[in-house]
Amino acid sequence: MTKLKKQEVLKIIEEMNKLYPDAQCALTHKNVFQLLISVVLSAQTTDKSVNRVTPTLFARYPDAASIASMDRIELEGILRSIGMYRTKAKNVLALSKILAEQYNGQVPEDYDKLITLPGVGRKTANVVLSVGFGQQRIPVDTHVFRLANRIGLTNENNVLKTELALMETLPKEYWNMMHHALIWHGRQICNARKPKCMECSIAAWCKKTD
Repeated sequence: MTKLKKQEVLKIIEEMNKLYPDAQCALTHKNVFQLLISVVLSAQTTDKSVNRVTPTLFARYPDAASIASMDRIELEGILRSIGMYRTKAKNVLALSKILAEQYNGQVPEDYDKLITLPGVGRKTANVVLSVGFGQQRIPVDTHVFRLANRIGLTNENNVLKTELALMETLPKEYWNMMHHALIWHGRQICNARKPKCMECSIAAWCKKTD
């Protein structure tokens, strides 16, 4: 597939900024710690599913110290409706204990420290740094991976290569905005199986081939 030219990329950025000026993280959270937990829980499940369980969790256990002291069975009970809840409960307890004991309950604003936490990989760390701390990052989830390569922003076959390619293709000041805009566009217009190309405002530049 042919990649977009620089001017085409800028046109897409401009249009996406108009389409989704208020695009932001869909996970409900009140602070960086709650964001981190929500992102860990969102792996291989929907944000809506996570948002259904976190209000109960955070109302009773709002911080790292309180979650670290939870009974595992109780936590599993709260998380039971989301995928891989046992593994996620184990990771949430472990990372909360580390944060409580080593970081005074605070989430470190450091990529290398974040990825040492149980259940935290590259995408999760990037989301936390982007949404929680305002750093310019381009986390690549399934929507971003699919759209970036379908549209022609990148032409890569895995998530890491797509992230690195997007960092080269997109001006850094637009990384956060485009991350959220691509997710919203993927959910509303550019569906995986039946993209609404006739309704798409960036169709003129899209390199999608059927």
